[in-house]
Amino acid sequence: MDAPFRAEAPSADDLLVLLAVARAGRFTAAGAALGLNHTTVARRITALEAALGGRVLERSSAGWTLTPLGRRAADAAEDVERAVAAAGDSPSGSRLTGVIRLSATDGFSGFVAAPAMAALRREHPGVSLEVVATTRQASQQRAGADLEVIVGRPQVRQAEAMHLAEYVLGLYASRDFLAAHGAPASRAELAGAPLVYFIESMLHVDALDDARQAVPEMFDAVTSTNVYVHVEATRAGAGFGLLPCFLADRHPDLVRVLPGQVGRTLPYWLVGRPEAFRQPLITAYLEALRARLREVREQLAGRSG
Repeated sequence: MDAPFRAEAPSADDLLVLLAVARAGRFTAAGAALGLNHTTVARRITALEAALGGRVLERSSAGWTLTPLGRRAADAAEDVERAVAAAGDSPSGSRLTGVIRLSATDGFSGFVAAPAMAALRREHPGVSLEVVATTRQASQQRAGADLEVIVGRPQVRQAEAMHLAEYVLGLYASRDFLAAHGAPASRAELAGAPLVYFIESMLHVDALDDARQAVPEMFDAVTSTNVYVHVEATRAGAGFGLLPCFLADRHPDLVRVLPGQVGRTLPYWLVGRPEAFRQPLITAYLEALRARLREVREQLAGRSG
């Protein structure tokens, strides 16, 4: 059981180090954000635990997580952080700085996440975004990224999840491909037709796998883990591509096929540590993401083609 706070006041600097570790999940990542080495971060945490009389961090599969005592200390650290930010405010408004690491699908990364960061940087040029583009289920270990965007509702522990938006998958083919092979008049005519989509054996996202089952009679002609490869292969005439409408509709050489018979609406969900969602930088980026999603709502829904 964690000991209560001692009368000795902890160092404000040590509290801020704890907050950085809680957000990053790793000493090295927290040190990089603060400009400190791993040894200094560990020493600050040890000093904080000595002042508070108990453990503030514990190891888990998600990296370093807060103990109950650490949670109370992190709440105090957030008060310190807000006070420091308020003291530094100017009449023109405060300037955010820092790096956000985002894990997201290829399509979301390029179409939503990057433009949202560009908009945020116009107001806060000291912020930057690191994108790890991947299509997978929500990770149970949050140490590698601040935020994660996945397709489908996640099942996670020690994390918070929120629904962001929905997008539509449709079946597309190039105009040249349809001129050479003809356009199908019904789903039955897709039997034996070439499909461009994800590699089935490497796809571990139920929502995307279910979308593939909508056209089980087709055979996989070109498969890839990258959705932009799907788009270009379809444009090149490799077959019918099961593509996000917001990517395919941007290309006039692609035609949506059987829109009333083949298509799926899929959700984007955002996952992150509870501590991350209280970080001013993360909060600002989430607002930028929501603004971008409102801007492209029609394209996501497949109503812009």
